[in-house]
Amino acid sequence: MFDIFSGLEELGFNNVDIDLYKNEKTEENKKDEENKNDPLKLLYDKTIDCPVCNTQFKTKTVKVGKARLISQDTDFMPIYENINPLFYDVIICPKCGYAAMVSYFNKIRQFQIELILNNITPKFKPKKYPDVYDVDIAIERYKFSLLNCAIKNAKSSEKAFNCLKIAWMYRLKKDTENELKFLELAYIGFKEALEKEPFPVCNMDQYTLMYLIGELARRIGKKDEALIWFGQVIIAKNARTKIKELAREQKDLIKSSVN
Repeated sequence: MFDIFSGLEELGFNNVDIDLYKNEKTEENKKDEENKNDPLKLLYDKTIDCPVCNTQFKTKTVKVGKARLISQDTDFMPIYENINPLFYDVIICPKCGYAAMVSYFNKIRQFQIELILNNITPKFKPKKYPDVYDVDIAIERYKFSLLNCAIKNAKSSEKAFNCLKIAWMYRLKKDTENELKFLELAYIGFKEALEKEPFPVCNMDQYTLMYLIGELARRIGKKDEALIWFGQVIIAKNARTKIKELAREQKDLIKSSVN
């Protein structure tokens, strides 16, 4: 390589040997690399007050900004590097056994509290989890959250979202059989939510939910139904451009697989 710093001899620099674009790690990058090898540095103990039994306890939570989103599947499953916050999305009270995903934990009504205390608490056995969770621990915690959903008569959308996240966990394990089982449960629940619940549903507007139902239908083999859902999104005047584009892409994917 030619000497790009030639001509600086009178300033005291002769035969400078420097790679102009050398990818040297900054202190921040070095810390990120260290954190990859030590997930505990990406977690902290968050204090929680149980809305069912009023017990105060700690739960593992990913620090803000430490989970780096790198991509997203077509059913909205986020893909992270460094650490997966989905593993830590269920809170379990160690006293009464009430469990729910983070966004639903404090959204519980009095009649649901009584259902938990009468049907979960008497049988519940507290479990000591390790400081760092893996996919199998996450599945166990999501399933316990789903049991709580069933016991407390949660809305269809909460049950469906819980099932969807379990399906995502099985996808990480490459367990297609169980993934499809829970995708179908999510598909059923989200269809019920579309008919019965006001929007937003799980932070989704009507057309985003319709797209998701279509994508779940496609993944579980209901291609004709998926085409109908995608078609409705594509022609909807009020659907966001991004959702329409996703619907077109998945519709084309089905068409190409048939031909």
